[in-house]
Amino acid sequence: MLLQERLSGSPFKIAYETYINDNWEIYVMNADGSNPVNLTQTPKEHEHYPQVSPDGTKICFSVDQGEGRDAIRSLYVMDSDGKNRRKLVESAREPFWSPDGKVIGFLPQEYPKFNVIDYYTKGMSFYDLGTGQITSHPNSTNLHHLYNPSFAPNGKWIVSTVHSGMGFGHAILAIERNGTNIVDLKIPGCRPCVSPDGKQIAWGSGDHEVVAAPIDLESASPKVGHWRLRIQDKTNETYHVDWSPDSHYLSLSRGHASKGDPNKPGTFMAACEIVGVYAPGWNLCAVSADREGVVDLNHSTGAEFVMLTTNGFSYKESAWFRPLQKTKE
Repeated sequence: MLLQERLSGSPFKIAYETYINDNWEIYVMNADGSNPVNLTQTPKEHEHYPQVSPDGTKICFSVDQGEGRDAIRSLYVMDSDGKNRRKLVESAREPFWSPDGKVIGFLPQEYPKFNVIDYYTKGMSFYDLGTGQITSHPNSTNLHHLYNPSFAPNGKWIVSTVHSGMGFGHAILAIERNGTNIVDLKIPGCRPCVSPDGKQIAWGSGDHEVVAAPIDLESASPKVGHWRLRIQDKTNETYHVDWSPDSHYLSLSRGHASKGDPNKPGTFMAACEIVGVYAPGWNLCAVSADREGVVDLNHSTGAEFVMLTTNGFSYKESAWFRPLQKTKE
């Protein structure tokens, strides 16, 4: 069966960011790419980096207001249908959900003046949605230049990339949630994503490859196993991998390397995979994560690979979720 046919019968949705009509917005679509819906519709604000709560009911995301070094990037949350939007914290980056959906972690901005570079962060904090209280990670003073953090489903570890900080040049780390233990996972690349079942990790091993491998997150020293799936594209860059809720599919963004366009409002000049950088020609695709070996996106079959978008409107940061089923009255 073609992958698109399998996804068309899926109950899952995918949230993502896109740049359309000179504005960053957050959309949601069906798992096969059909029925895209704009959740934000804010021509004077720029929304990025959607992250869906584990129960599928809420989306946290970042919002940029202002231009250039005067921009302010803030943490927001809304229902997964776009309603009940509210601001939580200013100068906060790259939010991520706790496994119980009660807390949103985020990375405070390194200095008051804005910089678009993704590792422009210092420390780690947590916002309690019930109380509004913000607390720091117990090892926050030693956390520096992290980006793309996410919780392991067991809540014990936070997996993140570090760049030029904490004694590392560039590494993917497992950071103990309630302690000071930091483990170098010893895999190259960036932007790790742990599967919802907690048994696998996917990440970008380089600009042109996304990898999936088993991971042990139950031990005191997490370790990544044999690289079982390698998704490659020698023509396009590949970034922003995310797992489906059942851990059977992966989505990622792909497109040609660029540095953005200074004439586009609400965007910045930097590598086009970075949040807030215009990425012309970038689209989202999905790949079956059940197989092993190499998937060449330029020579793969419809059974293992499908494009979810095709018009190249800077599609990035896909986030799968299972919508909460409404009960019949």
